[in-house]
Amino acid sequence: MEPALLGSKLASASIGPLVRKLFVQDGPGAGLVDQPVRLSALVSFRGEKRTLTEKEVHRLAERIVARAVRSPGEPPFPGDEQTAVADVLARRLLALGDLDMDDVQAVHLGAAELARQLRHRSGFMIHHGLSADARHFLDSATEWACLQILEFFTQRSTFVARTLVEQSRAQAELIAKVDELIGRTARPGTRDTAFERRYLPYVAQHHNHITIYGIDLRDSPDRWPLEVAYLSLEATAAPDRAADLEPHERPSAAVGRLSAEEALAGDSRVLLRGDAGSGKTTLVQWLAVTAARDGHRIPYVLPLRTLVRTGPLPAPAGFLQAVSCPLTPPEGWSERVLAAGRALVLVDGLDEIPAADRHRTRDWLRALLAAYPGNAWLLTSRPTAVRPDWLAQEGFRELTLTPMRRPEIATFVHRWHRAAQAPTYAGPLLDALRTKRDLARLATNPLMCGLICALHRERRGYLPTGRKELYDAALTMLLARRDRERGLQAELGEEVQLELLQRLAYALVLSGRTEMDLGTAEGIVERCLPAVASAPGDAATVLRDLLLRSGLLRQPAEGVVDFVHRTFQDYLGARYAVEEGHLDVLTAHADDTQWEDVIRMAVAHARPRERATVLRRLLSGDSPRRALLALACLEHAAALEPGVRAEVEARAAALIPPRTVDDARALAEAGPLVLELLPGPEGLTDEEARGVTVTASILGAEEPDGALAVLRRFREHPDLGVRRQLVGTWGRFPAGEYATEVLDHLARAELMMICESEEQRAALARMRPWPSLTIRGAHPVEDILAAAPAPEVVTSLSLTGNPRLTDLGALSPFSSLTKLWVDDCPAAHGVERLRALPLTLFGCSGLADMAGLRFLRSLTAITVSQELPGDSLTDSLPVDAPLEFLFLGAHSTDRTGLRGLHDLTGLHVLSLGPLTRPPTAGDWRETARLPGLTDLYLNASILRDFPDSLARMPELPGVETLRVPMMLGTEDLSGLASRLPGVRTVLLSSRHGHTFPLSRFAGLFPDADVTLDRL
Repeated sequence: MEPALLGSKLASASIGPLVRKLFVQDGPGAGLVDQPVRLSALVSFRGEKRTLTEKEVHRLAERIVARAVRSPGEPPFPGDEQTAVADVLARRLLALGDLDMDDVQAVHLGAAELARQLRHRSGFMIHHGLSADARHFLDSATEWACLQILEFFTQRSTFVARTLVEQSRAQAELIAKVDELIGRTARPGTRDTAFERRYLPYVAQHHNHITIYGIDLRDSPDRWPLEVAYLSLEATAAPDRAADLEPHERPSAAVGRLSAEEALAGDSRVLLRGDAGSGKTTLVQWLAVTAARDGHRIPYVLPLRTLVRTGPLPAPAGFLQAVSCPLTPPEGWSERVLAAGRALVLVDGLDEIPAADRHRTRDWLRALLAAYPGNAWLLTSRPTAVRPDWLAQEGFRELTLTPMRRPEIATFVHRWHRAAQAPTYAGPLLDALRTKRDLARLATNPLMCGLICALHRERRGYLPTGRKELYDAALTMLLARRDRERGLQAELGEEVQLELLQRLAYALVLSGRTEMDLGTAEGIVERCLPAVASAPGDAATVLRDLLLRSGLLRQPAEGVVDFVHRTFQDYLGARYAVEEGHLDVLTAHADDTQWEDVIRMAVAHARPRERATVLRRLLSGDSPRRALLALACLEHAAALEPGVRAEVEARAAALIPPRTVDDARALAEAGPLVLELLPGPEGLTDEEARGVTVTASILGAEEPDGALAVLRRFREHPDLGVRRQLVGTWGRFPAGEYATEVLDHLARAELMMICESEEQRAALARMRPWPSLTIRGAHPVEDILAAAPAPEVVTSLSLTGNPRLTDLGALSPFSSLTKLWVDDCPAAHGVERLRALPLTLFGCSGLADMAGLRFLRSLTAITVSQELPGDSLTDSLPVDAPLEFLFLGAHSTDRTGLRGLHDLTGLHVLSLGPLTRPPTAGDWRETARLPGLTDLYLNASILRDFPDSLARMPELPGVETLRVPMMLGTEDLSGLASRLPGVRTVLLSSRHGHTFPLSRFAGLFPDADVTLDRL
C-alpha cells in the first residue's frame, strides 16, 4: 500500500494530530546558532520538556494501526498481527530520539529517507513472524508518518527563517560547483533521459505477467498479470558449515527466514538458488518491474538460455539486442548506466546452460563486475548447478528460496483464482489441500500450486477422480515439456528419466527412508543403465543430469539425494512395484502409515484384476483401518469388479459416519487417513454430525490443517451438540485461524466460549461478541475487558484460576451481566461492588473475601464452595433476595452449618455437596422448614462419607425430584425412599469410568421414574 493510499485510509485530518503529539511546541525565533537544536531535543518523550512517556507513544501507534484496520475496504494485513505491527511502529517512532539531525536536515532528506533512517535506528530491519502484508504496511505507515512529521517541521516558527539562511548558503555553494562543472565537462544531451522514459515502461509492461510452461488446459490461462498474482516468497542464507561435520551431515544451526525482496535489498550481489518451480524467474520479473516503476535503477533481464544461443556473451552495448528488445538505445547508453552504478542486472538460469558454458559465463561476469563496480546483481540457479561459493570471491552472497508454507499457499490460491476470474473455486481447493495430505505435500512451490489450481478449475471445482492424472500431468511438465517450451535441449528423455526415478523411489520406499547416500543412488542408476541404452554417459553423469534437470530429485546436503516431494517418491515407487508385480509386498505393509499413499497410488497404476487383489487383501481380517484404507483406494480405482467395490463400501459404511461419541473416538484411532473420508454435513443426522466433528477434533492434534477443513464445513450447523464440540476443541488449533474459520461463524445461542491463552484472548477480541464467556488463567482485568470489545453484550461470565483478579468492581463494564462465576481467584474481593449489575446467579470458590455477598439482592441462584463467614447462613447470604436455587459445596458449611436456611423462604432447589462437614439433625430440620422445597440434590460423596447423617434426616414430603450425582454404584439409597415419600423423579449419574446396573436402585423408588446418566 503506497503512502498516499495509506494516508487516505488513515484519514490524515484525524491521525496527523496524533503524530504531532510526538514533538514539543517551541517558541518563535530563527534558531541561527552554530549548533542547531537536534531532533532529540524536539521530541516530547526525551529531555526536560517531556510530555509523553514511551508507553503513550505505544498507545499512539496502536491508535494509528487500529484506525487503518477499521477503515473501509480490505484490511491491510491479517488481523491477528495488529498488536505486533503496532509495537514495531512505536519502536520506529521512538527512534526519532536517536537521530542526530535537525528539522531542516530532516526535511532535506525527504520522507522516504527519513523513514529508512527510523527503520535502521529502531533495530527492526527484519521482523520474524510477520506476514509480507504486515511488513509492507509497516514500511508504508512509517513513510506516511514521516510525511506528517516533515509537514509539522515546516510549520515550526524557526523553520522558515533557518531554511532561508540554509538555502542562501547552499545556493551560493551550488552556483560555484555548477560553474566548475560547466568548465570541466561538455553539455550533455538529453537522449539518454528520453530513451529511459521509453525503456522503463517497456520493461514494466513486458515482464508484468507470469507464465506456466507445460500446461495446456482448455479453460485455464497460461499467463496472468504479475502484479495481481505475485507472491512474496521467503529465502534463507546458506549456513556456515562446521569444520567437524562429516560430508553427509547437515548443519544443525537454524537459519533465519525472511522475504526474498528484503533479503535481496540488503546485498548488491546475490546468487539465488531454488528448486524447479520455486519462483526464481518470477522473482526476477518482479524485481525488474519494481525497478522500472521506481526509476531508481535501470533493470536488465538477461536469461542465460537466450544469451548462449546468440554466440558470445554480450557486452553491455548488446544487452538489449541479445534479449530481442525492440528499442534501440543511444550509442554508449548501457556503458554510461553501468559506469554510473545505476544498473540492476538480473541474470536468470545458470542451471539452464551447458556445464561448459558456465565457466565462460563466470569469466564474463567477472569482467563486467571489474569494469562496472557499484551496480546491483542477481544471479539465479537450481541448487546443484554450480558449486557453493561459486562467486564468493566477487562478493556474492548465496540465498535459497524456501518451500511455501500454508499461509503462502492460501494466498497463492486466492490470487491465482482472482487473476483467472474464478474466485468461487478457491475455497473448495483449499479444503482439498488441507484434507488430502499428499496434495498438501505437493503444493509447496508456485509451479505445482499453479498446476493444481489449473486442474481444479479445468474440472469446474473438482480435482481428478484419482490423483494419478494430476501426478501424470506434473511429471510430464517437469520432465519434458517445461524445458522444451523454454527452448532447452533435454539430455535425458521423459521415459528414461521415469525409469531411473521410479527405481530410486522404490528403493527409498522399501528402506522406509526419504533420502539415500549419493553412492547408493549411483549404484542403482548404474544397474539400470543397460536397460536404458539411450542414456548418455556413466552413472555419475546420468545422476547429475537427473539432479539438475528433472525437477524431482535434489541434493539437500553434500553426499545425500532425495525427492523434492515425498508424494512423488510414493507415486513413482508404487508405479515400479506394480510393474514388477510386488503386490504382496504392498499389502504386507498395509498397517504401516508410511505406506498408505504408496498403496493408494499402486491401486491407481494397477490393472482391474490387480486392484481387486489388493483390495481383497486389505479387507481380509477385521482391521477397521485397513477397511478405511481400502475405501480411500476406491478414489483411484476407475475400473473395478462391482462385487469388490460393494464389499469395500459395505465395510466402510459400518464405520463412517460414526453414530456415537464412542464410535467417533474409535474411528479416530485409524489416523489422519480418516479425514479425507469424513462426510457431511449434508445428509447426516445430528448425532452423526456430532460424531464427525468429534473424530476431526481428535485428529486435530496430528493433522490440524485437514481437521480444520472438516470442522469448518459444520460451522453453520444448528445442532447444539455439534456447536459445543466446535467450541470445545479450540485449543487443538491455531487460535486466530480457528476463530476466523470456525468460531466466528457459529450461532451463539446456548454456547459458552472458553478462552485460556493470550492468543485466544486476542482472537476473541476480533470476533463478533459472545454473550457467554469463560476466561481461564491469570489475565489482567484490562485484558479481559479488551477481549470483549462490547462488554455490554456479555450476559454470562466465568473467571477461573486468576490470581491477578483483585477488585471485582472492575467488572462493572459488563453492564448486562446476569450470571457470574468467580472460582480460584485468591486475591479477589469487593463482592458488594457487583450490586450495580443485574445479576441473577453468582457462583464462587476460593475468593479472598465473601463478606459482600449479602448485598447482592437481585440473585435468584447462588453456588458457593468456600467457607461462608458468620455463624448462620443469614450472616452471609442475601436473605431479602428472591433466591430459588442454592448450592453449598466444600467448606461452605464448616462454620455456619445450615442454620438460618429456613429464612430463605423462596428456595425451591437445594443442592448439597461434596461437603467437608456432615449435616446435623439441626441442619436437616432447617431443610424441612423450607416451605417451597421441591428439588433436592445430594452429592453421592455425602452418602458414602457420612452414612449416619441420613439417619437424622426427617421426612421431606414436598420434595418431588431427587438427584444423586457422582455415584460409584456402591452407595446405599434405601434410607432416602422413606424420607422422600413425594418423590416422582430420581436422576442418578455416575462418575467417569464407573458403570453399574440401574436395576440395583430402581426398585427402591417404586412410584418414581428412575434414570441413569453416565457422564
